[in-house]
Amino acid sequence: MADDTQVTWLTQEAFDRLTNELEELSGPGRLEIAKRIEQAREEGDLKENGGYHAAKDEQGKMEARIRQLTQLLRTAQVGEKRESHGEVEPGVVVTALVAGGEERFLLGSREIAGNADLDVYSEQSPLGVAIIGLKIGEKTTYTAPNGRDITVEITDVETFDG
Repeated sequence: MADDTQVTWLTQEAFDRLTNELEELSGPGRLEIAKRIEQAREEGDLKENGGYHAAKDEQGKMEARIRQLTQLLRTAQVGEKRESHGEVEPGVVVTALVAGGEERFLLGSREIAGNADLDVYSEQSPLGVAIIGLKIGEKTTYTAPNGRDITVEITDVETFDG
């Protein structure tokens, strides 16, 4: 059976931040939500108990985030910040003319970006797949999910300082 698990590149800082988030959600977070559910349950009729339903919804979202983080950290490739050498690779900031308009974005996981005010494109996205390995000044065309062919020209590649 082939392993089609996607590996996500993370800096050590991002890996540590996400590990801490997972520990917080898995331990104290679960205890807190369980207390809130129990308190809401004690209020009576669950059919019309808004606090109970809100707490259960929050619990579901938290459990989904725990599963997401667990999978991400299990398959993460941890490394130093990628120093830009003028070539597009995961973990760098790319400036490109995309369909004629300039865009600046981080190529990689949204989790690397943290609180940075940058758009993020996955290296597995159609755009990401098309530009990996390109150097400044090189162009390519890729097919967007809507079927349109889009031309991309790399105008700059920078080290991500986030």
